[in-house]
Amino acid sequence: MIQRVRNMNTIKPKIYSRYPLLYVLIYNVTTIFHFLLGGAGIILGYHSWIGNVLGTLYILFAFFQMYVLMPLSVCPNCVYYRMDNSRCTSGLNLVSRKIAREGDLKDFPKRGEGLFCHNNLYMVALFIPILAMIPALIMDFSFIVLAIWFAVIGLLLFRFFVVFQKTACIHCAAKKECPNAQAMGLDK
Repeated sequence: MIQRVRNMNTIKPKIYSRYPLLYVLIYNVTTIFHFLLGGAGIILGYHSWIGNVLGTLYILFAFFQMYVLMPLSVCPNCVYYRMDNSRCTSGLNLVSRKIAREGDLKDFPKRGEGLFCHNNLYMVALFIPILAMIPALIMDFSFIVLAIWFAVIGLLLFRFFVVFQKTACIHCAAKKECPNAQAMGLDK
C-alpha cells in the first residue's frame, strides 16, 4: 500500500500540446461566469446608477483584460503560440495567432513583472467583485447579493484549487517559465 502511494506521487502529469476541449470549456465557462456574476453583484449591490456604471465598467475591464489584452500581449510570447496544431488551456493562443505577431519566448515570464503587468490585472479582475460587494452588503444587505458574493468566491476557489491545479497549469508546456505556475508550486 505504501509503495502504491509513493508511485502515485511520482507520476508526472501529461503535458498537453493540445488541451482537451472539455478543459478549455471548463476554464472559459468558469471565467465568464466569474466576470458576469461579479458584475451583476456590483450592479445589484448598489442598485442605482452608480452600481450600473461600476458593474458595467468592471465587466468591460474583466473581459478586455482577459480576451483582448491577453491574446495581444501575453499569448504571442507563449510556447503554445508557436506549436503546430496546439491549443492552450484557455484556447486564446488560437485567437492570438489571428490578431498578434509572434513575440519572444524570453518575454513570457514578464507577464508577472511590474505593477500593471497582466498577472496583476488578471488578479484585480478576479478580486474586484468580491471586494466591491462587501460595502454594498454592509450598506444595504441583500440575500441575492450575498448569494452572488458566495458564488463568486466559490468560482475563485474552484479556479485556484481545481482548474489551475488539476486541469490547467499542471499540464501546461509553459509552466516552467510561467510566474503563475511558479507561484503555485506547479512548475516542476
